[in-house]
Amino acid sequence: MMKRTVYILLLLVVTLTSCDTFNKVYKTNNYDYRYETAKAYYLEGKYLKASDLLESMVTMLKGGDKAEESLVLLARCYYESKDYETASQYFKVHYTNYPRGEYAEYTRFYSGKSLFMGTPEPELDQSNTYAAINELQLFMEYYPHSSYNAEAQEMIMKMHDVLVKKMYLSAKLYYDLGDLAYIGNNYQACIVTAQNALKDYPYTNLREELSVLILRAKYQMAHKSVEVKKLERYRNTIDEYYAFKTEFPDSKYIKEADKYYKEAIKFVKIAE
Repeated sequence: MMKRTVYILLLLVVTLTSCDTFNKVYKTNNYDYRYETAKAYYLEGKYLKASDLLESMVTMLKGGDKAEESLVLLARCYYESKDYETASQYFKVHYTNYPRGEYAEYTRFYSGKSLFMGTPEPELDQSNTYAAINELQLFMEYYPHSSYNAEAQEMIMKMHDVLVKKMYLSAKLYYDLGDLAYIGNNYQACIVTAQNALKDYPYTNLREELSVLILRAKYQMAHKSVEVKKLERYRNTIDEYYAFKTEFPDSKYIKEADKYYKEAIKFVKIAE
């Protein structure tokens, strides 16, 4: 991306530190000088100053020989400054305006990676996570043989883990609310949320925790149920127990699961 010679850039660094002030550079109408100064700032790690200069002229450079590079450099400034959302926006501006440009593969990838870098904790809203997954999946569709694909896939898997954790925490919250006064059936909401997580992400490393949460919720629904619904719900608990024990025969939760099963089978035998 850096097409100017090292000599020119080093000369600019010396100039910046000895004579010119940022304001003079910012106000100059010599766009070539302003642009090379921005690149020098970038190399020095002064990303805020570099981005300020680039922002001031990126529109003016549009259509010229520096247009593509200036957008990429501006996006990189924000990326290095950890302003990942803005970085993603500028990477996207580049590949939207130059879909067959020299840097299109790079900017499509980094548009997604920037969003990934800003992925929030599972407890928070995951809109950016979904956007990052979508951006990286589109990248792999556009460039199925890209050298970036392995990294893109790895990032997608990590974000899937975040989304599963979000669903697990939601399911656990419903379970913890239990039969407290609340709109709807909390245990049923726990079951549905956990089942959806297992359906959407079958290879999650939280599979055992989600599965035992379903078993717990089904047991509690039976145990705290009105009499007329107890038999059916205990039968459901027994079915869930067999499914859990088959998949996780050595589970750390097996004693807990056995306890639910013994109570459920005892009730069913008496009722029948």
